Amino acid sequence: MKTSAMNPRLGALTALAAFSVFGLASGRPAAAQTQVVDSAAAINLSLTEAVRLAEQKSHEVVIARAGVMRARGQELQISSQLLPQLLGSAGYTKTLRSQFSALASPDTTPASTSPPGPCDQYLRGASATTAERIAGLEDAQRCALGANPFGDFGNLGFGAENQYQLGLSLSQNIFTGGRIRSQLAAARAGRRAAEVTLASQRARAALTVAQAYFDAALSARLAGIAELSLAQSDALVSQVQLSRDVGRTSEFELLRARVARDNQRPVIVQRRSEREIALLRLRQLLDLPLDAPIALVTPVDDTAAVYAAIAPIRIQAASDDLEFRAPVRAARAGVDAGEATLRAVRAQRLPTVSLTSNYGRVAFPTSGLPGNGDFRENWTVGLGAQVPLFTGGRQRGEEMAARASLDESRARLEQTRDLAALDARVQETALAQARGAWEASAGTAEQAERAYAIAKVRYLEGISTQLELDDSRLLFEQAQVNRATAARNLQLAIVRVELLQDLPLPGTSIP
Repeated sequence: MKTSAMNPRLGALTALAAFSVFGLASGRPAAAQTQVVDSAAAINLSLTEAVRLAEQKSHEVVIARAGVMRARGQELQISSQLLPQLLGSAGYTKTLRSQFSALASPDTTPASTSPPGPCDQYLRGASATTAERIAGLEDAQRCALGANPFGDFGNLGFGAENQYQLGLSLSQNIFTGGRIRSQLAAARAGRRAAEVTLASQRARAALTVAQAYFDAALSARLAGIAELSLAQSDALVSQVQLSRDVGRTSEFELLRARVARDNQRPVIVQRRSEREIALLRLRQLLDLPLDAPIALVTPVDDTAAVYAAIAPIRIQAASDDLEFRAPVRAARAGVDAGEATLRAVRAQRLPTVSLTSNYGRVAFPTSGLPGNGDFRENWTVGLGAQVPLFTGGRQRGEEMAARASLDESRARLEQTRDLAALDARVQETALAQARGAWEASAGTAEQAERAYAIAKVRYLEGISTQLELDDSRLLFEQAQVNRATAARNLQLAIVRVELLQDLPLPGTSIP
């Protein structure tokens, strides 16, 4: 056979070439293989930058911020009822026709002609007779009224052609039975709930983008592992082909090596597709163009980068107290709002006392704008009280509804506390499991790499089979995949635990 007559020098060269090929292809994935680089002009994207962009672009965070602003506005509206309300007014009225115009028209009949002025000349002294004095009074009256008994009404503004009005109105609640303060307490509870919602949406956005980021990084690492495995398989095919050419290996071994190599190609296609899908998801969350080239610079196993990225998002300090959980805080704010609403409804049974004052100035010039001397003042002050005597059952119905809402809020608070306690235990257990898997994968990956190196030497020395080498390569590849997956799961478990206080309960949209 050709194997027995093979030149020893040719065999040595074959072994040296095989070692060179395996040495180039069997190393660990380089750091560049953990990055996703679409082109030379790619955007370097760290986890911290991704979290910052996600918060800026998140529609849920924008909506939550608007909810906080709305709650603060409602609180301001209610608190304004405790302060005086001062309103100013100004108006102008042009009279085209008036029912008083007939009273203001002078009587031009000869019998009604008024005596000329001055009107004081018609008054008689004490020496005049009674008849003369009465006649003088009548002439003076007729002179003053211009023969029109309603002539003085013109000074009061009846039917005036031009009317100018200036006014100030003041109102102040003196006693409301605690209704306003109770409504203010309910508004403050609503604001606290809105702030909790904002913190939860920020934490959720950070968790979502961290998951997308590490999914993309993991898919890149898995694609690199698959490419490395293909390179190893291809190197094996080259070595087996060389051995086949010199007659040391059978055709079956060559076919087996080729099939093992070709089986790696669909895996690479799948891994690359998963990487592209993960990148598309990440771009969509960050509101980037779907074809934007990006490079993920945070490795999937960089725990320090995870803590740095989520530090700005953690609003609440770390604490094991369940009362600091966002769902519990939101439920407690609901209870506070329910209690305040019930007090406000009960306060409606009490009388309300308010002080009002109105100050106005009016002018009726015959033409043009009025002067300072044309204005007349009108100033009133009033104190009013209202007491509900009969409401047809409305008051009782409102109290029943408020009481039911309060009972529901208290029950939800207890339920939320129980679920929060369970969720905290689950997340702590998940973190311990992820950390244990990560630590266990470290030794396994190192042992699998060592076993694969030994299997290569054994195969090249002819003391093992290709099947043993393939098994070692597959075990090494699986150990690398498990290591990368464990790193991704550990990072996400850390993010969940660190943001646990602000995260909503599983299966809920808002806390």
